[in-house]
Amino acid sequence: MAKAVFHKHQQVFVKPVGTWAVIEKVKPQWVKDMAEPIKVYYDCGLGRDFSENELAAEQTDNADAGQWRLLRARNKWQSPEECSHHPFPGSFPIVVTEETNWGGWRVPGAEYDRNPQRIEAQARIIANAPRLLGIAEALSRLVAESPDSGSELVTLARRASDTVRVIRARPPEGAAEPDATADAPPFGSGGFGRRATA
Repeated sequence: MAKAVFHKHQQVFVKPVGTWAVIEKVKPQWVKDMAEPIKVYYDCGLGRDFSENELAAEQTDNADAGQWRLLRARNKWQSPEECSHHPFPGSFPIVVTEETNWGGWRVPGAEYDRNPQRIEAQARIIANAPRLLGIAEALSRLVAESPDSGSELVTLARRASDTVRVIRARPPEGAAEPDATADAPPFGSGGFGRRATA
């Protein structure tokens, strides 16, 4: 069974030709009575179809996972006594994605005060997102190279591959940004961001 690793309109490096190209068609090879294709080929407009191992995805700007880190900033809108219910009274998390200590992710004070445990959990997830992406990519590669992987591992690898594809995809020019939360489970359903109960 095969799963498409690249998608239509994605820019890829074609190794046998030594050039960049855009995938024009994704061509699954089907066999009768099979639920999924046995192979997937890609038409890059270069005279023949290419297999997955002949193509390489374009590297994105977030390839350097070592630069994302969690820092704490001083809470300017409340004193530590006023926010004693916060996990770290007197400070709030920021995720820095640059080499310098600025640029990245942070929340308004009122939003943090509304649910500090949830924001703390989000900050930890965001700071570790590049490493989690690397794990998902490694899992997908490992299962693709091991045809005798168990069905649970294959299912998990497919979910990881689908997630990586969504992250790496670049929308066409002028396309509206899709609502990524439409099908997502509510935050906290997996144990993250739940408020501690006393």
